[in-house]
Amino acid sequence: MTKIFIIAEAGVNHNGSLELAKKLVDVAVDAGVDAVKFQTFKAHKLVSKSAQKAAYQKQTTSAEESQYEMIKKLELDENAHRELISYCNEKQIMFLSTPFDHDSIELLNSLGMPIFKIPSGEITSLPYLRHVGSFGKEVILSTGMADLGEIEDALDVLIQAGVSKEKITVLHATTEYPCPIDEVNLRAMQTIGAAFNVKVGYSDHTQGIEVPIAAVAMGARVIEKHFTLDRAMDGPDHKASLEPSELKAMVQGIRYVCQALGNGIKKPSKSEVNNIAIARKSIVAACQIKLGEPFSEDNITIKRPGNGISPMRWDEVIGQVAQRDYNEDDVI
Repeated sequence: MTKIFIIAEAGVNHNGSLELAKKLVDVAVDAGVDAVKFQTFKAHKLVSKSAQKAAYQKQTTSAEESQYEMIKKLELDENAHRELISYCNEKQIMFLSTPFDHDSIELLNSLGMPIFKIPSGEITSLPYLRHVGSFGKEVILSTGMADLGEIEDALDVLIQAGVSKEKITVLHATTEYPCPIDEVNLRAMQTIGAAFNVKVGYSDHTQGIEVPIAAVAMGARVIEKHFTLDRAMDGPDHKASLEPSELKAMVQGIRYVCQALGNGIKKPSKSEVNNIAIARKSIVAACQIKLGEPFSEDNITIKRPGNGISPMRWDEVIGQVAQRDYNEDDVI
């Protein structure tokens, strides 16, 4: 059984507060995820001061402020990163963060982050991909807004920069918050895996927990999902995030489905072996049969229990001679 790697995406739902960030870590630990992920960036390196916000961001934050003004308030500095990493180590959960610029890539590498998570928006950024790939570390690549050709190009850059394909997991995603259910297209995850022979996963932006659980049943090895302390909080991503109880329910559902997937070998399970004799049938006497009488379709039949001769041997038994007397329902 392959353990599914679950990433609780805190993102910027800390609203720039280290105290709230630590509370998000606590929620992730309680839910039983494998990693809690934040976002690392310098606003002035990420967006121009005239950049517009996405439509969903305009609905969840002040319409007057620019994208730059919005994300400037959500930066975490190096000291905050160090404190969060220390706190995660204390709580025995993996710290991850998505870098959005070259300085942030260097910072996270210097802090020993074991896995680089590349966001969908950077899949066409060659220098960024080359920088991340140069460390040769494990990479999780989100593919929202991308087609197969763009995914192929990004994989080529990462591999040429120094990442082995075995260290790359490609996440299917749809970059809309929340994602309309009819635009999820989970089968695209399987298309990616077949096209590039890579491990696949799913970064979910739908409302609810059903779709990521379904993704696990379809072969996802990594699941990423946004979560928050409270969907009513101010900020761009809270409304499209799970609350603590929902995150825990998602994790439980994924672990449950993961156990149910099994190893793919079709044979009687440990618990059902004892039911074979009870549920299956045997060849039995349909009436009294005397010693020396031939078995025929008139004097034998098939009934439970299944601890006698299998009905699959019916043709072998027909015409054989009874070696003793049988009463009705005696197992042959």
